[in-house]
Amino acid sequence: MDAMSAPAIVVDGVSKHFRRPHEQMHTFKERALHPFRRRSHDEFVAVRGASFTVERGEFFGIVGRNGSGKSTLLKLIAGIYKTDGGEIWVNGRMSTFIELGVGFNPDLAARDNVILNGIMLGLTPGEARARYERVIDFAELREFENLKLKNYSSGMHVRLAFAVMVQVDADVLLVDEVLAVGDASFQQKCFDEFNRLRDEGKTIILVTHDMSAVRRFAHRAMLMERGDVVTVGDPELVGNQYLQMNFNRDTGSGTPAPTLRFGNGRAQITDIWIEDAGGNTTNAIPHGEEMTVRALIDFRERMEHPTVGLAVETHEQGTAFATSTLWADEYTGVFEAGESATLTVRFRNVLSPGHFYLSPSVSSRGGLELADHRPRTLPFYSTGTLSTGGFVDLDHELRLEHGVTARPAAEIAS
Repeated sequence: MDAMSAPAIVVDGVSKHFRRPHEQMHTFKERALHPFRRRSHDEFVAVRGASFTVERGEFFGIVGRNGSGKSTLLKLIAGIYKTDGGEIWVNGRMSTFIELGVGFNPDLAARDNVILNGIMLGLTPGEARARYERVIDFAELREFENLKLKNYSSGMHVRLAFAVMVQVDADVLLVDEVLAVGDASFQQKCFDEFNRLRDEGKTIILVTHDMSAVRRFAHRAMLMERGDVVTVGDPELVGNQYLQMNFNRDTGSGTPAPTLRFGNGRAQITDIWIEDAGGNTTNAIPHGEEMTVRALIDFRERMEHPTVGLAVETHEQGTAFATSTLWADEYTGVFEAGESATLTVRFRNVLSPGHFYLSPSVSSRGGLELADHRPRTLPFYSTGTLSTGGFVDLDHELRLEHGVTARPAAEIAS
């Protein structure tokens, strides 16, 4: 297999662990007073048997929760860490943007740092000097080029480091999520550069928590959890799996949270939960999938044709959706004291990705006398990789066309 047809990166069974001491000595005094104290430690496995391939010209996203091992894996590929097992092959010149300020000398000005970094990344001294002007202009730091880097802000460090990385014409680029330090305008400039590099067929590995960036740029993505590779595949599916994993952790067991409740107690809502399309209880529903809300109601007194309702509220306490038996069928039946009922509301999840709450209620016929209302009792997440900023994300058609479309004449009612 020649170099042009070979993959850009091959990771085969790679593992990395670190030793964590149970008791640390931080001063010489501690060491002098306790010279023979044995220090025990345990092994922390940061990456466990990772195997995957990145093809030439592929934009590959790596996602995972904090502590999943994704940044450690990137440092292993970059050669910053040595593997404890397995092998890594990199085909082509590599440029890294992993940690803020790595490779920079804080006592040197921008020009010296740019030239030194360019040489370290594989440029000749002449090439590094020739590209300095492009680097400093891209970073928008012309007025600070004679300032020592120790006086730069974190955002200025990011701009300079990213500018060096994209100007060395590397075949493989490794990028960690330090772009979050930059301001909004520079982040957009970096995204534009990602588009250019992707179009030019550069191989890029991006470690990030930003699922919209993965969906926007990546050809494939990989999900990691506790050092293991969970899945590799379509960015949309990997992003949804990551969000569901993350939100299921945050929402806990799914038990309704203690909330205020209002009403005379003639009936009480005793439980409420969400089921996915497969009938499994969950607190994270992917956008576009069917979801079912069920609530259990115990009647303490006889009620004729009670009205039962459900509201989906936003994190900002707005109402995204509401329904009620009053609108569907006012005659719900007669329930004696000691009887129970189950409310079922089923719909396709058109909620935009975000945090929502369920607020169920039960009242007398017509909703005139409140028996039980539990506002914002159950938190849940609508997951997805694209947030529109609205409460809901409806199926719609969107087109932009050249020319002018004439407005139809309005009908005049006779």
